[in-house]
Amino acid sequence: MTKTRHEPVAPTRAQWLAPGAVIDAHHHDDHQIVYAARGVLAITTDAGTWIAPTTHAIWVPAGTVHAHQAHGDLELHFVGLPATDNPLGLDTPTVLTVRPLLRELILAYTRDPHDHSPARQRLRAVLLDQLRASPRQLAHLPAPTDPRLRALCAQLHADPADNRTLAAWGRQVGASDRTLARLFRSDLGMTFPQWRTQLRLHHALALLAEHTPVTTVAHACGWSSASAFIHVFRRAFGHTPGAHRDP
Repeated sequence: MTKTRHEPVAPTRAQWLAPGAVIDAHHHDDHQIVYAARGVLAITTDAGTWIAPTTHAIWVPAGTVHAHQAHGDLELHFVGLPATDNPLGLDTPTVLTVRPLLRELILAYTRDPHDHSPARQRLRAVLLDQLRASPRQLAHLPAPTDPRLRALCAQLHADPADNRTLAAWGRQVGASDRTLARLFRSDLGMTFPQWRTQLRLHHALALLAEHTPVTTVAHACGWSSASAFIHVFRRAFGHTPGAHRDP
């Protein structure tokens, strides 16, 4: 992300994005909570990508250069917070679980951003309390820096169903499987199977937002069966792929 724009104030508002639409790389002097009430949101930085369905939101710390991408029709809700007010104490992007009460609070708070009434200030206080209590979700797909990992990961992005072993990948990118395994842990902070599963879940969310059938998604993303996919998806997001696809 070499070209970015500076938007000092992180807005509090709602916005619709069409499928595939992007908001180019930019940064704010404020913190921001970004929630998609419909569709699937992906936020990308130089450190990787975070993705969130309608059951999750993404915390973007002040100063973070980031871009947004819409998967499906995206109903975005932004909540801006001054840099001096970090209720979560987080300095890196983080995916947060959005329970029903927090969802309604975000929708209500972004409905009329020009309202400065005492009632809205009380609403904001409850919203921040709910954010502090929100479980954090491992939904980060880190970006590699090593050129051999970049080559491997780029091909898996293009075809997440590729089931080649690390040894087979090593022969292609010019490294032993032991070297690649070490690089995944040191460069990406996870094992090769963990990273590939995370990649497949990201691709699955994007396909589900486009109303792709669950069985088609499972095979396109490398699972041997729909039931295997559903099991991994439920463990990661707390609900089934079919429930996620419901508006």
